Amino acid sequence: MKFNNIQSCHLGPEISPEQFIPEHFFLFLLKGSMVSYDGYRYYDMKPGDYCIARKNHLVRYTKHKDNGQFEKVIITFDEDFLKKFLDRHPYHAEPTDNTDSFLFIQEDKLIHNFVHSLEPYYNGAEQLDDIFVDIKREELLMILLKNHPGLKDIFFNFNVPHKIDLEYFMNQHFKFNISMERFAFMTGRSLSTFKREFKAIFNTSPGKWLMKKRLDEAYFLLDKEHRKPTDIYIDLGFEDLSHFSFAFKKKFGVPPSEVVKLKG
Repeated sequence: MKFNNIQSCHLGPEISPEQFIPEHFFLFLLKGSMVSYDGYRYYDMKPGDYCIARKNHLVRYTKHKDNGQFEKVIITFDEDFLKKFLDRHPYHAEPTDNTDSFLFIQEDKLIHNFVHSLEPYYNGAEQLDDIFVDIKREELLMILLKNHPGLKDIFFNFNVPHKIDLEYFMNQHFKFNISMERFAFMTGRSLSTFKREFKAIFNTSPGKWLMKKRLDEAYFLLDKEHRKPTDIYIDLGFEDLSHFSFAFKKKFGVPPSEVVKLKG
């Protein structure tokens, strides 16, 4: 189905650009494609796909434009909004063993018509007029719960992450560029407990371990897979190329570009 007159828009609180999803959000891809990775699996998203991105998950995105365009509809279901919704529409959430970071939603007439219904509310930018935001968010939430009743166990679970295997989690997620506070929260620990247990397991501090782990992985990618420094530094959790190059040379004695040349 075509959405030729729909443009990118965002309803609700803005989603942080970091690799941690702080609130649930509905995502509909209009143009372009996207591959997301959460440390365990990849999620491929194409134009016309709908999904729910789940809060308290780590996700890294790779976006691909189509003729220079990447357009999407994002509708945030933040905790404050969801709790107010529950005051008017009581639901009881049950524990769920679903750990997927993205839940894909099959298109039906209600979802399709909802997306089309956003068009008249545009104020000329990517944001809808504030007066309509919560009305449209509530409409979408009711559609989703009608079509997929099990989503109540996702949306209305306000518990913080439970304590999980720290060593396994860190080895799966060391490439993600988030703060120590986020790592602690994701593993169900206070920051002080996280640091103490981390030192007991790895015999070093989280910061030193992350740097070594990322640089060792960088050397492997450059030396064995002949990757370019410019292609790997972001995926390894470094914010800029100069920081990556400085840290790499400090550890290995040569800049990353020299490792590639030696194997060229």
